[in-house]
Amino acid sequence: THSYVRHGTTTLSAALDVASGFVIGKCYKRHRATEFLDFLKQIDANVPPDLDVHIVMDNYATHKTASIKNWLMRRPRYHVHFTPTSASWINQVERWFAELTRKQLRRGVRTSTTQLEADIKSFIERHNENPKPYRRTKSADDILASVKRFCQKVGNSL
Repeated sequence: THSYVRHGTTTLSAALDVASGFVIGKCYKRHRATEFLDFLKQIDANVPPDLDVHIVMDNYATHKTASIKNWLMRRPRYHVHFTPTSASWINQVERWFAELTRKQLRRGVRTSTTQLEADIKSFIERHNENPKPYRRTKSADDILASVKRFCQKVGNSL
């Protein structure tokens, strides 16, 4: 078997409360179902038990393993929504990832993944001191019209 080595990288799992802007985030050395299940448990521990949890995520295989499906099925308050392929912009946490990149990661010099993870953790803590929800500035009709114009330019249709 081939062993894939990731030099100097980390996997950041993050959940955004779209109502408040609060972020739950954790860095992992690997990107497997085991780590994703650990992250789901972290969400579960941080969200009051009387609230439903809607998880919007991509179709990555890690999110669809038997262990993940079984864990979610035993928790009826969890509702999973998968984004279509190439539509990560639908997921609002992607807006937060862009902010993390722009304000904390870009142009930074780090000599270890430990330092990278500390910077990410620090950013999450600062963000959560005064979280604010992200607001879309365009209506759904404006967004769909823009997508339609783009598709017409590239020869596709909706």
